[in-house]
Amino acid sequence: MAHVFRYDEIPAVETKAGKVKGYEWDGVCIFKGIPYAKAERFQMPRETESWEGVKETSSYGFVCPLLTQDTPSGELLVPHRYWPQDENCQNLNLWTPALDKKAKKPVMVWLHGGGYAAGSSIEQVAYDGFNMCSKGDVVVVTVNHRLNILGFLDLSTYGEKYKNSGNAGLADLVAALRWIHTNIEAFGGDPDNVTLFGQSGGGMKVTGLMQIPEADGLFHRAIVMSGVSDGKVIPVLPGDGTEIAEALLKELGIPRGEVEKLETVPYYELARAYNTVSPALAGRGIYVGGMPVVNDYYLGEPLLTGFREHAKTIPLLVGTVFGEFSFRPSPFRKDSLTDAETDAILSREYGEHAEKVKALFQKAYPGKNALDVLDVDRVFRQPSKSLAKLHARGGKAPSYLYLFTLNFPYQYGKAAWHCSDIPFIFHNTDKVEVCNIDGVSGELEKQIFEAAMQFARFGNPNHDGLAAWPPVTPEEEPTMIFDRVCEVRHNFDDELLAFLDEILPPFDLMALHARDVQH
Repeated sequence: MAHVFRYDEIPAVETKAGKVKGYEWDGVCIFKGIPYAKAERFQMPRETESWEGVKETSSYGFVCPLLTQDTPSGELLVPHRYWPQDENCQNLNLWTPALDKKAKKPVMVWLHGGGYAAGSSIEQVAYDGFNMCSKGDVVVVTVNHRLNILGFLDLSTYGEKYKNSGNAGLADLVAALRWIHTNIEAFGGDPDNVTLFGQSGGGMKVTGLMQIPEADGLFHRAIVMSGVSDGKVIPVLPGDGTEIAEALLKELGIPRGEVEKLETVPYYELARAYNTVSPALAGRGIYVGGMPVVNDYYLGEPLLTGFREHAKTIPLLVGTVFGEFSFRPSPFRKDSLTDAETDAILSREYGEHAEKVKALFQKAYPGKNALDVLDVDRVFRQPSKSLAKLHARGGKAPSYLYLFTLNFPYQYGKAAWHCSDIPFIFHNTDKVEVCNIDGVSGELEKQIFEAAMQFARFGNPNHDGLAAWPPVTPEEEPTMIFDRVCEVRHNFDDELLAFLDEILPPFDLMALHARDVQH
């Protein structure tokens, strides 16, 4: 089929700040790098300044600078796109099927992963919004915002101007949602039907925005993918930014207390200083930034502080993948091992508990190889179940749970890894080679994608291509299993997860991140 590109025929779109010009590709109008706010370093965002004429928005904007150079790795599992970096990174990308104010299409707003320190709106190839827009008849928006020390370093002890420096990255996202609310109608979107969805750190940002009063009314549904924090995923270090700020000043040769001079230090010099002084402080349990700060702006992670009343009214879809951080290469071909060889491996891993672990795993996952238990997620599944139940207790909006358990044709049946469900929800398996399984992935992609689209339209993921999917209750946790055969199962892995947590040391996600896992 011939592709169709149009530019000259596509009208400029009037936003509050001025006109923007995109292009059309196969019936989808695409705008890239639209500025939605601006801010001085460590300050809250403000509306972007107006411009005269028409702003060209056919190229992606800058992404937030990282603390360290990204090293390409694992590109087969999670293919990436690398892009120029700059502090002036408050921009968004938009795909729409119609430039018609009366179209009122549902709006899907994607928040990228990478914790609060890394990533971008275009970092993964699978983040491209074209297929979701075209096949789902929705407007898709992906957002860049400040990260790491630019977005999450609390300097509030140094004066009122820094009151929310520790939440500047989340404040950027509120500004983006405000821009969407004000302008999306001109792009064919419905400002009263906005769904936030995000994975990993992006999922944490979704729940974070649920806990910010200033975001109320700016979004209406929430999808959290492998990104529920319970205070253990990313440890919450007590205190404020005084010690890290003073350490930075000393490292940079700036007189003590003159924190305002950190605003003008070239970013990569500031990052070098931070990377030098922060490990020792963090090792002593001292706050070094890197995540939102609980105050009167941001009211804290729901599992730690409870859901706000407004957050209870937002329909919630929460899910994880089977293996999450199972990036390590398999040292054996599990499908060719004898029962005795399998049992020997399990014994080396679980000692005297091996037999019980195997029995509990086979009860929870009767169709899987016993050695898949080595990859069972111990980071996000339990907190996700807890979050769904907590939200259900609010009684004001439904909560739904899913678990993506597909084994892939890589390393003889690799368990689903962190990010492996993203191509399915974006309808982008065509862009990630390893996600293509003959006779399987096409149908599964359709099932997952349509569930997300139904949720965006109605706050309910049920559709004709799936078995009935009930919401979570305070007592019951029905989970939609996305696999070669999709089915709903109830409370099926509670016993397994509890026993693994009993016999194994806590999973150290931060140590894993230090080894450059995917985001």
